[in-house]
Amino acid sequence: MNKGKALVPILYIIFLMLPIYWLINMSFKTTNEILGTFTLFPSEFTVENYVKIFTDPTWYMGYVNSLIYVLINTVISVTVALPAAYAFSRYRFLGDKHLFFWLLTNRMAPPAVFALPFFQLYSAIGLFDTPLAVALAHTLFNIPLAVWILEGFMSGVPKELDETAYVDGHSFWSFFLKIFVPTIAAGIGVAAFFCFMFSWVELLLAKTLTSVAAKPIAATMTRTASTSGYELGLLAAAGTLTIIPGAFVIYFVRNYIAKGFALGRV
Repeated sequence: MNKGKALVPILYIIFLMLPIYWLINMSFKTTNEILGTFTLFPSEFTVENYVKIFTDPTWYMGYVNSLIYVLINTVISVTVALPAAYAFSRYRFLGDKHLFFWLLTNRMAPPAVFALPFFQLYSAIGLFDTPLAVALAHTLFNIPLAVWILEGFMSGVPKELDETAYVDGHSFWSFFLKIFVPTIAAGIGVAAFFCFMFSWVELLLAKTLTSVAAKPIAATMTRTASTSGYELGLLAAAGTLTIIPGAFVIYFVRNYIAKGFALGRV
C-alpha cells in the first residue's frame, strides 16, 4: 500500500519533468536532427545554440530587457500594494469592499483589452519601446494581485501589534517599516513571486509595447524563422534559459509560497 502511494507522486513528477527534459534535450541538437529522427539523447551533441544566444545581442539583450522591466514592475507593484493592502486590512470605510472588488476586476481582464490604449498612450508620451513602458503596463495586473495577497497576510496580524507600537512611541511609518513589514515578510515574498512570474511570461503587452531597443526574450523567441525554416534547436535553448530565473525565484520563496497556501491566499 505504501509503495502504491509513493508511486503516484513519482509518476506525477516524471510527467511534469518530461517536457522540461525534452526541451533541454532539443537544445543540444541541430534542427535537422530534431526534424529527422526521434532520439532520447542528442546523437550530434552541439552547444552552438547556446553560443549564438550568448554572442548575439539580439538574443542576450532580450534577457536583459526582460529582467529590467520585470524587476521594475515587481518593485513598483509591491511598494504600491503594501500601504493599500494595509488600509484594506485595518480600516473600514464607505465602499471599501466595492473598491477591493474593483481592483480585482482589473486583474480579471485579459491583457489584450489594454494593448491598444497602452500603445497609443506610450507612443504619445515617448515611452514606447522602453522597459518602463512594459513595467508600468504590467502593474495594472500585478498591483491588484499583490494587494489581494498582502491583505490576507496583514489580516492575520493582530491589531494589538499596531496599538502596542503606537503606545511605545512609534510613528506610523516607523512602525510600518520597522515592525509591520518584517512581520509579513512571507506575504511580501509570495506577492513578489507572482508579480515576477506574471511579468516574466507575459507576451502580448511586452511584444506590443516594444520594437527593437527594449524587445524582451519572449518576443524574440517568436521570431526564430530563417531562410531554412524555424531554428528549433535555438528556440529550445532560449526556452531552457528562460526557465532559470523562474526556478531561482521559486527556490528562494518556496517556504513563503507554502505559507501562502496554508493561509488560503495562494
